[in-house]
Amino acid sequence: MTELLTKAKKLKAASKRLGMLSSGEKNKALAVMAERISAEKEYILQENQKDLATGKSNGLSESLLDRLLLTSDRIDQIVDGIYQVIELEDPIGERIEAWDRPNGLQIETVRVPLGVIGMVYEARPNVTVDAATLCMKAGNAVLLRGSTSALNSNKALVEVMRAALEETAIPADAVQLLEDTSRETASEMFRLNQYLDVLIPRGGAGLIQSVVQNATVPVLETGVGNCHIFIDESGKKEMAIPIVLNAKLQRPSVCNAVETLLIHENWAHTSELLNELHHNGVELRGDDGLCDEFSFVKQAAEEDWGTEFSAPVLAVKIVGDLKGAIEHIDQYGTKHSEAIISEHEENVRLFFLAVDAAVLYHNASTRFTDGEQFGYGAEIGISTQKLHARGPMGLKAITTTKAFVRGTGQIRG
Repeated sequence: MTELLTKAKKLKAASKRLGMLSSGEKNKALAVMAERISAEKEYILQENQKDLATGKSNGLSESLLDRLLLTSDRIDQIVDGIYQVIELEDPIGERIEAWDRPNGLQIETVRVPLGVIGMVYEARPNVTVDAATLCMKAGNAVLLRGSTSALNSNKALVEVMRAALEETAIPADAVQLLEDTSRETASEMFRLNQYLDVLIPRGGAGLIQSVVQNATVPVLETGVGNCHIFIDESGKKEMAIPIVLNAKLQRPSVCNAVETLLIHENWAHTSELLNELHHNGVELRGDDGLCDEFSFVKQAAEEDWGTEFSAPVLAVKIVGDLKGAIEHIDQYGTKHSEAIISEHEENVRLFFLAVDAAVLYHNASTRFTDGEQFGYGAEIGISTQKLHARGPMGLKAITTTKAFVRGTGQIRG
């Protein structure tokens, strides 16, 4: 039997046990897991260094190496994320609604686990722990399929988590890492309807589309982040400049970083903002007018407007009005996170109504599209689709419902 089938069968069995545990049992297990990850920090960092060395020799970009990198602080953040999830209210067993029918039937819908979740993701080993933590808190077993580039890091993290769970009510088999990262095995995983209840892809456009197009298992789709900021004519300079710098530079490699800046043609501070970006090391790619006016702005190619750079690169365009900004976002946006900087209440209202995205911002950085920042604890991903869940996905996004119907002998006539 293949590694995939062996682990999938174990997950299916473990999910039954996990789905019946109390909140207290799950929280205690997660706390043990957090303690073990902290205790094994040096081992995890050592294994991560192997992945980084291989990545450098294979010519991975700086942005991909940053996604791959674990540090002492990043592991502390991972552990903090586990404790935040522990503090969250357990969604399982929540009564969503209840009603009585005229025939005396009593009906209620209750939140329950999805079952077994398959996570398919790239590079970032923190996702290994985030996904496992959220899945187990919501009563789900999880099959983790990371990328080859992070295999040593992921193996170490899963080894540590499983060892911790041996001491708890959560069965260690509720967390499995698919170490075979071949395309053939991935394709088999995408069609493993007998054992997997849902797939969640998290990564670049190629990975996500591969899962969506090839899977027969239902997909909870996360999306690429080609995020925009539009500075309206009324936008305050002292607000706009820090927001744009933060959205581009606080962590350029992540999906909620801004990739395109749209500026109203009458905004008075374009020169100051672009100079500030240039002095902070951002490569600017702009339209004809900006290239003519600023020597450090490169000519934007058509593909730049639709690119998630994941690097200190920013496409910049001057637009005539709000309508022009909305039309540009409609054409090139990925329905992730879009922002308007404005003091014009009607323009903000129209922007919020007209722009189709999971998260819309007024006078704030797009970098807040994040489960922790939304108060969900660690996130399972950011959904840009419209069915089931949208935006940062926390615990409730990885649950489903059951209807409980109680009667006194009713039969249907």
